Amino acid sequence: MPLASDTILTRPLGLRDEATARAARWRAALTPRTLAAALLGLGGLGLAAFLVLGDDPLAGEPFAVATIEVRAPVAPPPEPVVPGRPDSARADPASRGADEVERASGVVVSRPDGTSAPDSVVIRVPGTGPIQLKPAPDPRLSERGRYGGVLPKIGPDGARALDVYARPEAAGLERGGAVAGRIALVVSGLGIGQAATQDAVQRLPPAVTLAFAPYGADVTRLAARAREAGHEVMVQAPMEPFDYPDNDPGPQTLLAGSKPAENVDRLAFVLARVPGAIGVMNFMGARLTGDAAALDPVLREIGGRGLGFLDDGTSPRSLAREVGRKAKVPVARAEIVVDAVPRPDAIDRELARLEEVARKTGFVLGSATALPLSIDRIARWARDLESRGILLVPASRALRQPS
Repeated sequence: MPLASDTILTRPLGLRDEATARAARWRAALTPRTLAAALLGLGGLGLAAFLVLGDDPLAGEPFAVATIEVRAPVAPPPEPVVPGRPDSARADPASRGADEVERASGVVVSRPDGTSAPDSVVIRVPGTGPIQLKPAPDPRLSERGRYGGVLPKIGPDGARALDVYARPEAAGLERGGAVAGRIALVVSGLGIGQAATQDAVQRLPPAVTLAFAPYGADVTRLAARAREAGHEVMVQAPMEPFDYPDNDPGPQTLLAGSKPAENVDRLAFVLARVPGAIGVMNFMGARLTGDAAALDPVLREIGGRGLGFLDDGTSPRSLAREVGRKAKVPVARAEIVVDAVPRPDAIDRELARLEEVARKTGFVLGSATALPLSIDRIARWARDLESRGILLVPASRALRQPS
């Protein structure tokens, strides 16, 4: 049996409370006829509201109209005049000419061709950013070769590949200070093994010159990538060693017993393989470089095409510098072969000797081969070279300065 509510228990017997009475009256009033009349009344009110408010886009929502007054912009207060500062320095930079900006800032401003307004301005601050090499091949310094590709030549204005394609030399140490000595280093034997070539390009400082053998299938592209990374490049010419043909440098070898025209023709094949080279480096060649009569026409052809010749320093019998001096061809010889003994301790010892000679004489040229060990030791050595006051410079310095 359900429990009674407190109201039932407290009210007098026989009497109903007020809430119960109201509910009874509502039930009596809501007859079917009353409900129908109420619904009809509500429908009429809705129709009337639609007729009255149907044209109102806000559907009866309240709104207000405000007037906005456009006023002239308030000019900013004038900039105080600083005594001693010229008017051009206070002017809007956008209204100043390029020449004026350059004079005021000390930098070179380059704008897109055909534009004068400084909407797009590139400012190159001297001494910052990577050094960029000139594009190669330069049409002024190129001609079609019989083996395909292009051969270097001296330009109509006397420009040489040795000068145009050379890496610009840094003015000094990156963090300042006096330069105790300069070292040029050439790493040869690149272009055949792609992994070793990429390792040399990526790990060695851009100031290291890279020499490419002419035989790699991708040597032209690899040499171009090296130049994009900032390395100046050379091409290696295969030359006859004393134990030839048991020790054969490869196809198109320049031979001491060949006619000059034959060696010049073979040299054309070599030069066309590496556009953008600053010069030629020997690949083997102890016999050829020791024969003045055979070497002379080769060096003259190299010099006549605006290139230099670099002797790797492996043969003590080489006459390259003497022959080049007589023929008035730029020739340099490496004084130290870094990896003549391919052991880590021996390589480190020769690198230290490069520093020693550079401090004594001011400049030294060294050479190395693209052995993984050599690349690794050179990369480690070069990391803090400048902290010791030694500056790495490109090998073109040795070819372009007087002997």
